[in-house]
Amino acid sequence: MKKLLLVILCLFGMFPFSPAWSRTDATIMVLGDSLSAGYGLPPGTGWVNLLERRLHGLSPDYKVINISISGEITLGGRNRIEPALKDHAPDIVIVALGANDGLQGHSISSIYENLEAIIRICKQHNSVPLLVGMQLPPNYGISYTQKFRDLYLRLARDQHLQLAPFLMEGFGDQLAFFQPDRIHPTSAAQEKMLDNIWPTLVSALTQTDGGNPSAKETGIFTESPQ
Repeated sequence: MKKLLLVILCLFGMFPFSPAWSRTDATIMVLGDSLSAGYGLPPGTGWVNLLERRLHGLSPDYKVINISISGEITLGGRNRIEPALKDHAPDIVIVALGANDGLQGHSISSIYENLEAIIRICKQHNSVPLLVGMQLPPNYGISYTQKFRDLYLRLARDQHLQLAPFLMEGFGDQLAFFQPDRIHPTSAAQEKMLDNIWPTLVSALTQTDGGNPSAKETGIFTESPQ
């Protein structure tokens, strides 16, 4: 009956999107930095909060857990991921890390290795990792910024991952969507950030729906739109 109701609501346009999966009880964990922790925003207005509300519009049984920390780097995420997986047993882990590493000039190899370790640990705990691509401002140099951006594509290919676009894809050059520090998006940008994640999350939810027993081990690589 619940599935039938969802189909009817979507057919009559009561939801702005049509779910391509039937599972309605997944647990999604977000491992990120200040962009996902809601830095500088009123409580409850970050894109992760909006994600939870959007999913609850489909089913109250969805659960969203945000373990993002402002200032987090990939090494910190690597150290925190296993205890969090044991505590929460998520079906999907959205990994949105690396921006602070890049801003601090960490080596491309160290960023890759830390993210790869996070991905492998997620798979070992039967959680589907969803990787979020990251980008840097052009003033960090063409060579470094290109290698930084490409490491996410390379990791997604190597580990057969779902890859979502950069959270600020489509508005990163528009100052109106940023706080005075010109780094952290405003409340008005949070829906855009969620929309960047949403299609890839829908695909990941489809893979955890029980129809593909190998999906939790491999995922499916989808390249970030340019």
